[in-house]
Amino acid sequence: MLTGEVRNKVDKIWTDMWAGGITNPLTVIEQLTYLMFIRSLDEKELETENFETVSGEVLPKLFPQDADGQAMRWSKFKNKDSREIYEIVGTKVFPFIKAMNGKNSSAFSRYMQDAMFLIPTPQVLQKIVTGLDELYEHDIKDLDMQGDLYEYMLGKLATAGQNGQFRTPKHIRDMMVQLVAPAPGDRIADPACGTAGFLVSAAEYIRTCYEDQMTAEQWKHFTGDMFTGYDTDRTMLRISAMNLMLHSITRPHVDYVDSVSKNNAVAAEFDVILANPPFTGTVDAEGIHDNLKAVCDTKKTELLFVALFLRMLKKGGRCACIVPDGVLFGSTKAHKTLRKELVENHQLRAVISMPSGVFKPYAGVSTAVLVFTKTGAGGTDKVWFYDMKSDGFSLDDKRTNLGHEGDIPDIIARFSNLAGEADRKPTEQSFLVDKAEIEKNDYDLSINRYKQTEYEKIEYDAPQVIMTRLDELSLEIGSKMEELRGLIGE
Repeated sequence: MLTGEVRNKVDKIWTDMWAGGITNPLTVIEQLTYLMFIRSLDEKELETENFETVSGEVLPKLFPQDADGQAMRWSKFKNKDSREIYEIVGTKVFPFIKAMNGKNSSAFSRYMQDAMFLIPTPQVLQKIVTGLDELYEHDIKDLDMQGDLYEYMLGKLATAGQNGQFRTPKHIRDMMVQLVAPAPGDRIADPACGTAGFLVSAAEYIRTCYEDQMTAEQWKHFTGDMFTGYDTDRTMLRISAMNLMLHSITRPHVDYVDSVSKNNAVAAEFDVILANPPFTGTVDAEGIHDNLKAVCDTKKTELLFVALFLRMLKKGGRCACIVPDGVLFGSTKAHKTLRKELVENHQLRAVISMPSGVFKPYAGVSTAVLVFTKTGAGGTDKVWFYDMKSDGFSLDDKRTNLGHEGDIPDIIARFSNLAGEADRKPTEQSFLVDKAEIEKNDYDLSINRYKQTEYEKIEYDAPQVIMTRLDELSLEIGSKMEELRGLIGE
């Protein structure tokens, strides 16, 4: 966890960039990401040189070995005059990292070709370089803390990306990960990955639960093939690649893919899918993959993505995804067909209704988490519904931490023991609903369709008694008024 002092240092860097004219939070993070990557290259080079010194072996280098190449290293330019740093980074280092794709197979370098260096002045760049270097030298002790640092910066994203992406709050992501419980041998995907938050949360869960038990083969799988993310925004892909790399996933598969298009034919490949797909807009009907239209013939992205998750999962694969409430009760043929598909042909396990403020300040839309298992042969017997009242934060734009975890621990505990929910009534916060009842209601998955409200009978006094009480109050008020007049007269 980051201390208050470290957070203050990050805030200072952020303020310096803001004062320098970089006011879009996504641009701030993107520019900081480039500089963190530049510094990480020098760290790798130093490690290589130290190994050479100890082993006597000659290893390939990242930077050219001439004077110009060595001048591009963070450790060489960080203490120079601001104008010299700006010249080196802007005209030498930045073009160098943009052209690294042929030499470096990192997911980050793959999406650098169209990156732009936007830090406006030498003074601003020097403040950022000094601030980052101080953080790394004195405060960031290990890779876990680097990941925490980046997560803190991503937490400052208060606006959606250009394609409507926004960051799912970490505590919601962590809850969803615990509901599907990924294991070391699983392959995990987010086909609308944004900043790769779900993949990072899954990685943290696996390390927390299995770190002491994992084999060398499982660690190799963890650092490479385990995690896959797709997005159509190259800025987001750069940010997600860096986020994963800072969480020990050195070779993540983050790819530029329009997930619901004909260009994505991935099927039956993943054990776990975690996602918060786009809620708004439609896509070009011509570009939608035919096998998605076979499940629900629509142009609505929120429906197409759920159909996509079913296609991408292996049999027995689990999914936890966020959907807008409209998916649960929409009356179009596509809405009903998709819900029927989940209930009849697979195992729909849970519908967790979330309050509308969870995604503020991005949006005030009401959402739910769907949890299901791909079976291809049914399996839905009862569906568990939970009405989340609080996620531990205020539901206004400020999203103030309330000092508790809200309903999340209760959700996780109850989901892990659904047998214990059998006797819960529809008047309670969570309850089970028979598949037959859902079918009878046209596969409506809105909790309000099944939740019952208990009305308490209130006994009122007879009108004559109330009138007498009013008379008594009137006399008492008159008496006090006379007493007050007497006091004023004196």
